[in-house]
Order: sequence, then C-alpha cells, then structure tokens
Amino acid sequence: MTAGDRLALAVVGAHLAGMPLNGELVARGAVLRERTASAPSYRLYHLAGVGPARPGLVRVATGGSAIDLEVWDLPTREVGAFLRGVPAPLAIGTVLLASGEAVSGFVCEPIGLEGARDITGYGGWRAYLAGVDPVGQRPAGTP
Repeated sequence: MTAGDRLALAVVGAHLAGMPLNGELVARGAVLRERTASAPSYRLYHLAGVGPARPGLVRVATGGSAIDLEVWDLPTREVGAFLRGVPAPLAIGTVLLASGEAVSGFVCEPIGLEGARDITGYGGWRAYLAGVDPVGQRPAGTP
C-alpha cells in the first residue's frame, strides 16, 4: 500500500487497539502504523451521554498536554464508509503529532464539552480507564 492509497488516522479512545470500536478500523483493512502522542497542545475530555464511553480531543492555544494516541493507516477506498459512522460531537480534523507531523484524526466539536470531564492529566484514554492517577502511583480516587 502506498501513501496515496491510505489515510493516516489518529485515534485517542474507543478506536484504539483492543477497545470496543477498534473492529470498525480492522474490518476496513486499517493497519496500526504507530503508538505515539500528540503535540503538547491538546486537552482530553470524557464526553457525557455518548456510548460506548468516548473521549474528545480538543486543540488549545495554552494549557495543553501531549495525549497518547495511535495512528492507523486506513485504505482511502474505506474512508467515506468510515466517516459516515463518526457521530457528533466527534469529527475528523487535523491532529498534530509529537513528531510535528499533521495527520487526520478524531477531534471534538466545542459543544461536546458540555458536561464533559477534563481527563487531560491522565495523559490518555487507556490510563484514564485504568484509573491510574496522573503521576501513575495509585488508582484514581484512592487515598
């Protein structure tokens, strides 16, 4: 597969390898390119009222952090079908990686932040679901 035959797609939540919606990528022939992080200019939120549980990634001018993510190579012939399944307030936009590369990826519309929980301090969706506090020493919420 050449670069022109695929779309690099950054995922931060339910489409990560082993997560509930990852099968949507795999069924369309997507291949994991790399596990990496975003540039340190994002905030991550646990969105309210959507299922399965999903995060929303938002680029900010100040106060951002690097967020763990995966980049999947999705065949371009599958992009349209995949996009039809992306529910608002999620969208596909441009995500800056720690390497400086810009790829397509999941982002969140501002309206999706209503009632959302800021989980940026966890550094990523997996750490948040595992309940590891931001310094990784103990489950979140324990003394």
